[in-house]
Amino acid sequence: MSKKYVLRAAAIAAVSTLVLAGAATSASAHVTVSSPDAKPGGYAKLVFRVPTESDTTSTTKLVVSLPEEHPFAHVGAQVKDGWKVEKKTEKLPAPIKVGDVNLSEAVTTVTWTATGPGIPPNDFDEFALSVGRLPEGVDSLNFPADQTYSDGEVVKWADVAKDGADEPEHPAPTLKLAAATTPVAATTADGDSESDPVARWLGGAGLVAGLLGLAFGLRPRKAAPAVAAGTADAGRAQS
Repeated sequence: MSKKYVLRAAAIAAVSTLVLAGAATSASAHVTVSSPDAKPGGYAKLVFRVPTESDTTSTTKLVVSLPEEHPFAHVGAQVKDGWKVEKKTEKLPAPIKVGDVNLSEAVTTVTWTATGPGIPPNDFDEFALSVGRLPEGVDSLNFPADQTYSDGEVVKWADVAKDGADEPEHPAPTLKLAAATTPVAATTADGDSESDPVARWLGGAGLVAGLLGLAFGLRPRKAAPAVAAGTADAGRAQS
């Protein structure tokens, strides 16, 4: 095999490695929020996905903070076996009208505390809220969350990325508000969807397959066998 094709194969292999590495990084687990029905001015179910990013400890507590600048008139928390749920209500700095309701106080945090083993190492669970009304004229809402592990470690998912900046180490769960009837995907602080890591892997695998196909397509073709001189002369004589 010529040096030219050895170098081309090495380059393709390097690109393939980078694709797979990038797919794995983008699929890294964070606490995220998604909704099947969120739309401005309406009521919605919010689903918080909580992974235990540990090989040895479990998640035993989750505290979700609700947007202070956009309080909800209604907050219902999912009741889960093996978890105790508590809602904290606080007085607002000033009364605010939400839909048809005048609010002087609102739920500011919702806490789930494990009464059993919690979320085991390398597993995940989901916690839901029913809230409303969602604000209008707002593109997204942030829900900072504190995740407590069985060894006492607390991870604060509260960082919000600035425009054009890289995703922070611990991005706050962020809900993108979509138009009516459009499902809302879980996103990280920089707006990238975290809800479909499988699609990223399949996309990376498809690109790798395409690159390998290109490599095989670039292999040198075998030259057609030359016509024997005697056969060619015989043909001319017969003509």
